[in-house]
Amino acid sequence: MINKLYTEEFKRIMRANDASTSMRSNRIEEILNFAREAKIKRIGIAHCITFNYEAEILKNYFSKYFEVFTVDCKYGRITKKEIMGGNSERIACNPAGQADYLNNKKTELNISVGLCVGHDMIFSKKSEAWVTNLFDKDFTNNNDITKAINDIQSKLLKEHSCNLY
Repeated sequence: MINKLYTEEFKRIMRANDASTSMRSNRIEEILNFAREAKIKRIGIAHCITFNYEAEILKNYFSKYFEVFTVDCKYGRITKKEIMGGNSERIACNPAGQADYLNNKKTELNISVGLCVGHDMIFSKKSEAWVTNLFDKDFTNNNDITKAINDIQSKLLKEHSCNLY
């Protein structure tokens, strides 16, 4: 059963994770350590334009060890009308285009940074490289998912007037 679930490539990823995970490393350091252990040479960063600054910092950090390519969500400057029909000439997010760009750069690991729900799914599905999320966009909680969990827990407690534990 396990051999059907875990291909040799999956096992390689599992070994790289096992050799590189540390309780003393933050998420960015873990991605770096993992990529070095997995012998990755080319990294892609697909990000929301809201996080251009953060993407540039990441590019500078990872560029010490890897060839790094970044692509923002407005890549190709495609209109909403072109993707979804209708009349809107606003520039749409282009997650499939982001994946295509990084596929053409032959990246081996892509980092998703703040892509919208749905857009992250399209990007991951179209990416030929492995994808890891650094963080997901959540403006109301300053991109802190634990805050969102705590907010939901509070709402559930109020609705049900009971302890979830």
